[in-house]
Amino acid sequence: MPDMSRREAAISFITRGLEAGTLKPVIAKTFPFDQIVEAHRYLESNIQFGKIVVTV
Repeated sequence: MPDMSRREAAISFITRGLEAGTLKPVIAKTFPFDQIVEAHRYLESNIQFGKIVVTV
């Protein structure tokens, strides 16, 4: 059974960090939606450090 108080604390920590700018997601690369195949290949290559973003 999940510990809801720990979950709520984690959500609060992340939300505060994002709002304050102390937590910043690292974006490895951004792809337009029409390059979804290339984005998936890039993901499978496992060379990225950070998130892969697909824009629509």
